[in-house]
Amino acid sequence: MRLHNLKNTPGAVHRRKRLGNGESSGTGKTCGKGHKGQKARSGGGIRIGFEGGQMPLYRKLPHRGFSNAQFATNYEVVNVGELEKLGDEAEANPDTLAKAGVLRAGSKLVKVLGTGEVSKAYKVSAHKFSASAKEKIEKAGGEVTVLS
Repeated sequence: MRLHNLKNTPGAVHRRKRLGNGESSGTGKTCGKGHKGQKARSGGGIRIGFEGGQMPLYRKLPHRGFSNAQFATNYEVVNVGELEKLGDEAEANPDTLAKAGVLRAGSKLVKVLGTGEVSKAYKVSAHKFSASAKEKIEKAGGEVTVLS
């Protein structure tokens, strides 16, 4: 297959609207912009939040406070049931989990949660573990290592 062989799926490409081409075209005369006024002019229109000169809502409301969202620590979550996707491999760390498709590649922090069952002894390395995940892994004969 070459680039010149590629075709768009039927219905994906539309003809552009030809404005001002007669009344029967549906976009004749005023070209779909109604009659006169600021919004009909070229370059016309009002800015976002403008309420016709009335004091806009965003200026009436107090702008106070602080959000900690940008400083939050976000972990990528793996359930113990997903460790089965590793197959024969007994060691589970962020790299092996990414290769198995359980995590996105280049995940910074990983937390293991306890949903699912563990049938095999895994040596799991992650940044955090829930109490139930830790218990299930160790019950199956596995080992838990907390990464710094």
